[in-house]
Amino acid sequence: NNDSEFAELKIRGKIFKLPIFKASIGEDVIDISRVSSEADCFTYDPGFMSTASCQSTITYIDGDKGILRHRGYDIKDLAEKSDFLEVAYLLIYGELPSIEQYNNFTKQVAHHSLVNE
Repeated sequence: NNDSEFAELKIRGKIFKLPIFKASIGEDVIDISRVSSEADCFTYDPGFMSTASCQSTITYIDGDKGILRHRGYDIKDLAEKSDFLEVAYLLIYGELPSIEQYNNFTKQVAHHSLVNE
């Protein structure tokens, strides 16, 4: 967040300074979380089309452009070149595993997947 960058919203004569957050990918966002409590009104976004529901360092989605990335990797590349456990490792640890990391991870998953009788 760049503290010197704000958007101004005027409601019933009162000006609200709303912080602008710099996006790592895609459009920057304006934090409107205080509007309902401080301005005594809600924002309206039909279809939730211009609203980010959360901040994520794991997944980036732009439905209009058909973009879905996990940890910076395009989902098409992951689907074509990686298996489920490689993607699970990526989501958990933030990077694709080396061969040694993958082998250790698959052993751990198999060990913890056993069902006792």
